[in-house]
Amino acid sequence: MARIPMSGTQHALRAGDYEAVIASIGATLRSLTHRGRDLVVPFGADEVRPSYRGATLAPWPNRIVDGRYSFGGVERQVALTEPARAHALHGLASWLDFEAVDKGPDHVTLSAVIQPQTGYPWRVVVTTTFSLGPDGLTQTVTARNESDEAAPWGTGPHPYLVAGEGLVDQWTLELPATDVLAVTPDRLIPTDLVAVDADDPARFDFRSARGIGGVEIDHAYSGLLRDESGYATVRLTADGGSGVEMSWDASCPWVQIHTADKPDPAQSRLGLAVEPMTCAPDAFNDAAYSYDSGLITLEPGAQSQASWRIGAIG
Repeated sequence: MARIPMSGTQHALRAGDYEAVIASIGATLRSLTHRGRDLVVPFGADEVRPSYRGATLAPWPNRIVDGRYSFGGVERQVALTEPARAHALHGLASWLDFEAVDKGPDHVTLSAVIQPQTGYPWRVVVTTTFSLGPDGLTQTVTARNESDEAAPWGTGPHPYLVAGEGLVDQWTLELPATDVLAVTPDRLIPTDLVAVDADDPARFDFRSARGIGGVEIDHAYSGLLRDESGYATVRLTADGGSGVEMSWDASCPWVQIHTADKPDPAQSRLGLAVEPMTCAPDAFNDAAYSYDSGLITLEPGAQSQASWRIGAIG
């Protein structure tokens, strides 16, 4: 019997100038290239996925502060998976082994079940399709609540986009968002939603494309400016015109941007994390905030769907 790589079963996709590899653990986008050029920071098949790179996040993206929340009048506590900040990070699906339920040369559909457990006592089936086409890779995530009670829900991806040669510092970012979520500097606990040009526009305002430079960002944005079809698009370009873009519709009213600052200089700022999200950080504590967090209440038997696309520029 063939040995399964550490990142799980590998699903290689190809269409036109695009190639992608999806790993079954966490329904993870392990690599995506256009004419041989990386569009995301890849990692090896026989490697434990670093930094949630490319993972599908569910039933919540981002953080639950202190791992505590109340839903339906019941207080819940989930495991703390971000020890340094004492939060529950990026949901429960990122280490599940997703099974392929449909596959072709240019697409794969994977499915896994989030089983009822301490802190999240609901059964939710998560199905995701990765499909390559002329405009890049589209991922669609569908959740179905198979419990007898309503469940809190949110999802999003975690790719680190790559514009071309160099590091984040050398690239240009266009981010069509009017608001940014202020957070505490130590634990990234949300405090208030503010205009991107209110306090530190040099750090947060990228409505007009400009160089990222040395700024450090690990913040959620909202107030997304959309085209006539309702899509918001983040564009990341390098000198010479190469680049990558990521688009999504109204299913994701939030996007987390992270300049991927790491203690090890060799691993730092290799790509820009662009994470469209159906809900804000700590959305499971929706009642604690003055803004609309986007938390989805998934009724018994109901479904929720969200999708996004990554494509090449140049």
